[in-house]
Amino acid sequence: MPTLKLAKLNDGAEIFHTLQGEGVNTGAPAIFVRSSLCNLHCRWCDTDYTWNWLGTPWPHDKDGEPGYSKFDKAEYILELPATEVAEAVRQFPCTHVIMTGGEPLLQQAGWLAMIEALKATDASYTFEVETNGTQVPSAELDAHINQYNVSPKLANSGNAESLRVSEKSMRWFASSAKSWFKFVIAEDSDLEEILQLIERFSIPKEKILLMPEGRTPAEQQARRLWVANLCIAQGFRFCDRLHVQLWGDKRGV
Repeated sequence: MPTLKLAKLNDGAEIFHTLQGEGVNTGAPAIFVRSSLCNLHCRWCDTDYTWNWLGTPWPHDKDGEPGYSKFDKAEYILELPATEVAEAVRQFPCTHVIMTGGEPLLQQAGWLAMIEALKATDASYTFEVETNGTQVPSAELDAHINQYNVSPKLANSGNAESLRVSEKSMRWFASSAKSWFKFVIAEDSDLEEILQLIERFSIPKEKILLMPEGRTPAEQQARRLWVANLCIAQGFRFCDRLHVQLWGDKRGV
């Protein structure tokens, strides 16, 4: 039986009913299922409890903050049968599911089993995947996915380009009508990098969203107007973080 390694929250899995906070479906009710594990290690990541394990060398912007430390892997991962995850999802009055992480596409067999279990009892379920764009979905999984929210990482993430940009994966997502591309932007040099990626992978401009970097409302506010003006000038969509504006950095919302 396929399993899923999920982020652990309050002795259970991080599965919660809320509003989509980012992207073209911002504000829509959704059930989030957060997987653990990631193949990247972004310095500004706000879900670093899915990858920043004790004993790893990766830096984070929170390093040095009072009370911050790396995470004990055994205490932050809950491995469950995919059918049990599906049963947890069914408890909510919603049929739109967002698979997030971490990097969810590292666990495709588990997601496929969860989806098949959900659709076996209700064919109206729809699914989004939030991904860093480095993993190609299998044909079997792709057949069930309604939307990909692809967030390619830039140099500002602290990841080497060889890790964060996959030629094969990016071309796959760029060719899929189900893909939207969200870029986290912090400074002027980020825009040049984004434009290079758009040209390199022939990404349609109307599928691009720019989101101000920020883990708190104040950090987001500091860049919001600047990013909005960039979007106007470039013809991109602006992407806010509704959940951060509503709940700050609280988990499970």
